[in-house]
Formats: sequence, structure tokens, C-alpha cells
Amino acid sequence: MYRRILVALENSRADEALLPHVAELAKRLRSQLLLVHVADGWVARNYERLKLAESQEMKEDRAYLDSAAEKLRAEGLDVTTHLALGDPPTEILKAAESEQCDLIAMTTHGHRLIGDLIFGSTIEPVRHKSSVPVLLVRASRK
Repeated sequence: MYRRILVALENSRADEALLPHVAELAKRLRSQLLLVHVADGWVARNYERLKLAESQEMKEDRAYLDSAAEKLRAEGLDVTTHLALGDPPTEILKAAESEQCDLIAMTTHGHRLIGDLIFGSTIEPVRHKSSVPVLLVRASRK
């Protein structure tokens, strides 16, 4: 059913709620996991166009992806990673299409209107524009 699952990671504690769900799903369905994080700082958004050096943010995000992937591989899962640069919803959708993913898994924080305006929302554009199902896992409130 879900052969390739894109797991959109934030590089935050919210990922702790998401990863156990996708790991269990991948084990049961023998799915491949594609861990994606979108670096969206100034350097990341202008990296290609201005031929910039990789920022500290990008280095830390890449290390985070590698660490998360190793933990999942230790559980016997087939995992690849992708550090995207730019606008999170756009890059998540682009990766899901180019990598032929048939499920996108993300966390939700439960913000409403004002919270979305202040903190932003990646979920809305992804769920409205995705051609594949989107699994949302509520981030813990710690």
C-alpha cells in the first residue's frame, strides 16, 4: 500500500511524536522511508542562486537527518535522507513527487488562525496540494 513514505522532519522535539508512528507503519508494510528536512534560513533560500557556502544551520540539519536515519536503520528499516532548501511546503511536495512517495507524514501543532500566522503552517499548503495521502501526528505538548 505505502511503498515509500516521505517523513517531513522539523529538527525539533515534535519529531519525537512522529518517528515512532512512521517506524511502526514502515515495519508493518515493509515501506521505505525518506526523511526530509527543509532548511529555510536566508542562506538556504539563496544557496544556489548566490553560490553561497553551506550555513551552520544546513550542516546541523544534515547531521540531524543522518542521526535520525541511523536510529531507524538500527531498527531494520530502509531509510534515505534529503536536505531540501527553501520554502518548506513547496520542497516537501516537490520531494514527494520526484521521489515517488505515496504517503507524506508530518506533525501538527494544533495552532489555530493566530498561531498559524505567528508560527506559520506548512501543513495547509501540503494537504491542499498533495496528490498523495498526508498522515498528521499531533506533536506532544511538552
